[in-house]
Amino acid sequence: MRLRLFHHRDGARVAYREAGTGPGLVLVHSALMTHREFEPVVEHLSDRYRVILPDLPLHGDSEDRPRHPYTLDWFAEVMAAFCRETAGPQPLVGGHGLGAEVLLRAVETGRLRPGSLVLMPNRLHRPAQGRRSRAAWRVVARAAGVPGLDRAFSHAARVAFRPERGVRLTARGVPEARDLVRHAFADVGGNAKLARSWSLFARRFPTDARRELLDAYPRIGTRVLLLWADEDRLHPLLGAEEALDLLPDAQLRILPGTGYLIAYDDPVGVARELAAFCG
Repeated sequence: MRLRLFHHRDGARVAYREAGTGPGLVLVHSALMTHREFEPVVEHLSDRYRVILPDLPLHGDSEDRPRHPYTLDWFAEVMAAFCRETAGPQPLVGGHGLGAEVLLRAVETGRLRPGSLVLMPNRLHRPAQGRRSRAAWRVVARAAGVPGLDRAFSHAARVAFRPERGVRLTARGVPEARDLVRHAFADVGGNAKLARSWSLFARRFPTDARRELLDAYPRIGTRVLLLWADEDRLHPLLGAEEALDLLPDAQLRILPGTGYLIAYDDPVGVARELAAFCG
């Protein structure tokens, strides 16, 4: 896959890979991962689409300087511009976790008008699960903004997220998920600049349930596929079912035997549903 760079007007840099030919299909990964989260589906889609896999800012090879706000709206603005530039004015887009939240915000606010929107497991309008562990992470991440602690935090993050954690994020114990986590944290240790940027993100990204989405769903005219995992404890099916009732043009598909890393548990199933929905 070829590595390319997109430069946003405010100076932010988004690294991305692409493969295949045809209509552009942008797939955006979840928090702490990289574009490699969707690599397992590429071989099943690249004969029909130009599959575009970006690294979100703060992830992989993309922007990590502490000069940006790293708010939800900032992420939405940058990634909306990225999708339009790389895949056209009405791109086919899909996201998981943080990537899905960013794309949903871009669509909700009118920054992005995709031809199709695929939302894989994410918080939607509900409170995040595992709030105690998330709260602890935010406390530690915020502390990384204190001078002298940034470098120590970066080393601690790499120790905490060992490759074996990737296997535990799958429902089928997929060993290849180790490489995903190993790659995601390969350059984190000693990166004080990245630690300070994550501190900004921890302070400014919304943590409360986005209940305002319940009023926004009926105004979203884009076709939406809710592609859910049945064994993802962080993102219960109930949220997708509630959103389905409010979105004007949506469908829900559930992949059995899949967990948080849905594209690793069932890459063929994910690719099949994407192709069937996006056309």
